Amino acid sequence: MANPVVRFEIGAAEDQPLVRFYGELFGWDLREVSEGYTLIDTRGGGGLNGGIGRSGTGEPWATFYVEVEDLQACLDRAGELGGRTVLEVTELGGMAFAMFDDPDGLLVGLVRAGGSQDQMFQRPSAGDGAAVDWFEVLGSDAGRSQAFYAELFGWDVPGGAYGQVRPDGGPGMSGGIGAGGAERWATVYASVDDVEATLARAEALGGTRVYGPRQVDDHTETGAFRDPAGNVLGVYHHGPH
Repeated sequence: MANPVVRFEIGAAEDQPLVRFYGELFGWDLREVSEGYTLIDTRGGGGLNGGIGRSGTGEPWATFYVEVEDLQACLDRAGELGGRTVLEVTELGGMAFAMFDDPDGLLVGLVRAGGSQDQMFQRPSAGDGAAVDWFEVLGSDAGRSQAFYAELFGWDVPGGAYGQVRPDGGPGMSGGIGAGGAERWATVYASVDDVEATLARAEALGGTRVYGPRQVDDHTETGAFRDPAGNVLGVYHHGPH
């Protein structure tokens, strides 16, 4: 798809407790590359890698990043469509990125296409870690959220209660955009062998269950938790048809 989702990121005022939490929960390979920032290799053999960072404002966040050609133009367009710039265009280590809130106040990142970012955007290595391979936006109104992201990024977003967005043979991660009722978030989902066991393990490590396990169809079960900083991440298991 145009403007693919290429990375995920988790943050909080204190980053190291999250490093320990996610390393223990998902078996991710975590490597600190600077004070306050740790690269994630999920060791899932597919999906996308990400990072855990220290929040400059003290607020926690969990979100995904979309690759675009012109960061400022995208921020401007997001504002015209009802969004709000959270982080202005920032250059760091050969990369350029920015962040905005969508009309529901859900945080999403932007990263400029190209640049010196091979280390940050390498593919997950093979292993037994939990692959992150789905993003999700749940706003207050499915149609409004679907229209916003379709217009902003040129995505083909089907309507209805939950519109699935899929790359068209190119890079990036598939996802879904819908309405969450009382629950609203922009986040990512990790593929796990056992949703209940993962949610229980997250609770034992200091997290809080949000929902699940929930049977979506004959072969898919989902759930979500809040990590110790309050960030929401999802988990799912996709069994045989």
